[in-house]
Amino acid sequence: MTDQNLINQIPLIDTSSLVDKVEMQLLEIFITKGLKTGDKIPKELELASAMGVSRTVIRESLTRLKAMGLVDSIKHKGTILTSPNLAQILQKSMIPKVLDDETLKNIFEIRLILEIGMADSIFKNITEEDILELENITNSEPESTGDVLFDIDHEIMFHGKLYEITNNYTLKSFQTILLPVFNFVYDSGLINRPIKRKKHVSHKELVEILKTGNPKKFREGMRKHLDNHFNRLFE
Repeated sequence: MTDQNLINQIPLIDTSSLVDKVEMQLLEIFITKGLKTGDKIPKELELASAMGVSRTVIRESLTRLKAMGLVDSIKHKGTILTSPNLAQILQKSMIPKVLDDETLKNIFEIRLILEIGMADSIFKNITEEDILELENITNSEPESTGDVLFDIDHEIMFHGKLYEITNNYTLKSFQTILLPVFNFVYDSGLINRPIKRKKHVSHKELVEILKTGNPKKFREGMRKHLDNHFNRLFE
């Protein structure tokens, strides 16, 4: 048997498990050594030598961590530890036409839950200018929006403003991520089905609660505002 024939018969070594181990060990090192966002981590060659693995394994492990938003390469500085952008990571997989119906419904439900739960943040940050802007949005809304209950454009404007008022960057990012799913659920007809509709609290009534009420009343009002959406999901 020639050397070449022997080489051709040697199976490739699966190093994926090794990459997994190095990835987890790197994370453990970052945590136990108390590294913070912006701290520089050792170079690939240094890590490879210290951990007893190839530079290729180190590079693949760092590539995974970079995809997770945990490290980044900065010109003239090297690789540093970063704080993951959760919204950015989720957005990569938030493709409505790829997700199945059940997942889309679950994501839509998450949005409804978020909007009920952000009452305290809204009351903490809301200003007279915000109230005026919400009133301008509701004044431009039609009186009736048909069986879907809400006109999608006005729904986006009104609720988008509420997310903005929370002054919570991550929450606002989630709203941006969930918006394509919100649109798709409307357009696909997933929630546009006959139900025994309840009298809902309108956008104008929600604004009145913001002007004279409190977080508890707003949560209750928002829940009633979204009742028919919940009914469509659960019936």
